Amino acid sequence: MARLRSIMLLMLDVPRTANFFREGLGCKVVMADDSFAEVQTGEVNIMLKSVQSIAESTKGYSPFLNFEVDDIDGAISRLIYHGGSLDGPIKYPAHGKVAAVQAQPLLWHGGSPDGPIKHTG
Repeated sequence: MARLRSIMLLMLDVPRTANFFREGLGCKVVMADDSFAEVQTGEVNIMLKSVQSIAESTKGYSPFLNFEVDDIDGAISRLIYHGGSLDGPIKYPAHGKVAAVQAQPLLWHGGSPDGPIKHTG
């Protein structure tokens, strides 16, 4: 079973957002600078990454969900089978294999699990 480890949110003001989580919700800020912060919220961390415009943080972009899995190769195969795409090579840092798989939400591309939606009439 996959375990959610962290979420990345794209923000215009990382320090202000980190402060919101720290002061407003009592979360621990693990690290922070002007362009990146990591906030601890129990077992799932929230990473905040700076972007230059609202367009970068919305249209065409989405949060990053990071999962820890026991079998990365099997997980990648299943995700690709179900419409994901590998976003770069699998990396092999000291703590284990890391891969980025990009999901293709159905509504963004006008598709369905059975293929493209066909409009008739």
